[in-house]
Amino acid sequence: MSRFLDRIIERAKSDKKTIVLAEGSDIRTIRAASIALSKGIANIVILGDAESIHKMAAEESLNIENATIINPLTAENKEQFANELFELRKAKGMTPEKALETVKNELYYGVMMVKLGLADGMVAGAINATANVLRPCLQILKTAPGTKLVSAFFVMVVPDCEYGEKGAFIFADSGLNEDPDAEAVSEIAISSAKSFRTLLEAEPKVAMLSYSSYGSAKSPLVDKMQLATKLAKEKAPELALDGELQLDAAIVPAIGQSKAPGSAIAGSANVLVFPDLNAGNIGYKLTQRLAKAEAYGPITQGIAKPVNDLSRGCSAEDIVGVIAITAVQAQNQ
Repeated sequence: MSRFLDRIIERAKSDKKTIVLAEGSDIRTIRAASIALSKGIANIVILGDAESIHKMAAEESLNIENATIINPLTAENKEQFANELFELRKAKGMTPEKALETVKNELYYGVMMVKLGLADGMVAGAINATANVLRPCLQILKTAPGTKLVSAFFVMVVPDCEYGEKGAFIFADSGLNEDPDAEAVSEIAISSAKSFRTLLEAEPKVAMLSYSSYGSAKSPLVDKMQLATKLAKEKAPELALDGELQLDAAIVPAIGQSKAPGSAIAGSANVLVFPDLNAGNIGYKLTQRLAKAEAYGPITQGIAKPVNDLSRGCSAEDIVGVIAITAVQAQNQ
């Protein structure tokens, strides 16, 4: 476990939040709940059939005694949730009958718990696609005040690395927005800076990445990142942010001084904003595999309350990490 995750868990324990795990039919969720409860990371709500959940736990001698287990199909408050959902979505064609069926879905039920303050955040995605996890969030929770876009990032912790924040970086967007335009990239940059400050407890230095540094190449791809930089600076002039920068100019001091003289962040960036999902996804996986970096994510940002999506290849330990991160995000709402 990295110092980053140790610190996140320590912070989560200091002000315990209630986190919903929506996928109680998956054994990894039950394992993660057991670990999170034993460490005191969060209060845990598991959604699903109680009998099946207890059976899975017993087969592996997992202690989930202190978890709250709710089956949305039989929950006493499903009618209340349905009424709330109907009021929220009736302008979009929601009917009372459809609302009642919808809240029987674990993902919608979990998001309604967060919406109504019965939980502080939700974690799902071990068995659900990202679109299915985020759809109820966007319909019910919507975006955070002052935020126009939901995006996703990875916290990358590179061992024995002199760059970034003691080897730690945020890579964004590395999990959600496929081909954001300049306006969207500027929003991703601003949200990522806030996330860096929240999770890493340090000042963000944001690099808008490209294959060009300060106009060394000309193309529409470069134009996009130049415009994104301009827009981000106009929206958040207080941020230490610059671009467009090549990766080496962004994080290596000597190269930053050479390729971007006078830049406030060249050579010291710790938030790396990629031009599109291709670059962001490839970049985080290269770093993870070749540099043996720890990759935490995809972590969502820009939702009014914290809901995080898991990789479907995640382990129980990965889920525990995301529970702790979600709890810390909730503390900072």
